[in-house]
Amino acid sequence: MLVLLVEDDPAIAGALCDGLPRYGFEVRHVTTGAEALASHPAAEVVLLDLGLPDADGIDICRKIRAVSDVPLIIITARSDEIERVVGLEIGADDYVSKPFGLRELVARIRAVTRRTAVRDQVVAAAPVDAQQVGAMTLDRAARRVFVSGAEVSLTPREFDLLALLASRPGAVHTREQLIEEVWDSNWFGSTRTLDVHVGSLRKKLAGAVDVQTVRGVGFRLEQHAG
Repeated sequence: MLVLLVEDDPAIAGALCDGLPRYGFEVRHVTTGAEALASHPAAEVVLLDLGLPDADGIDICRKIRAVSDVPLIIITARSDEIERVVGLEIGADDYVSKPFGLRELVARIRAVTRRTAVRDQVVAAAPVDAQQVGAMTLDRAARRVFVSGAEVSLTPREFDLLALLASRPGAVHTREQLIEEVWDSNWFGSTRTLDVHVGSLRKKLAGAVDVQTVRGVGFRLEQHAG
């Protein structure tokens, strides 16, 4: 498996370039955002540092996610939770905070690639017909969402969450079920990312469907009552 490591700290990059191959990974190391944008199409996993010399890692994450569903893990020394949440909201699959252990990183790589493989299998098996919920049309095969005929741009994780909620409109999906099926049962991060993604869906789908909170339990998708 080819891992693209985007990291300008030579000590961290050297340790990962030496350590990851021991777990069966091939590593390509670049140090700038420009190199990351040029190299990511060949990668099977991207490890992206937020502090790059030529660009903000958040912007690089957004640009990669706009054209690719490659599994992407943010590596950051930043302690600001908001920035980590923003990274997850725009499509990163996970994050690790420096300093971190090699085995922890390997576990996260394996978790995100496992989730991606399951997601791709579901998409391949999905029926061609689109699902209609209120003014929203959900096309699982094409991974596209429309509201009143206009396409709505969702991140891969937002789409997965919406597709799960829409699989049984009106039914309550527990927080634990959503985390396990959308983020994987071995999710290491904060469950606050679920609330962030729900909030983003509410904004993007406002007036078409409602993602309702069932206090102490989870969420359900309803046709917009207005």
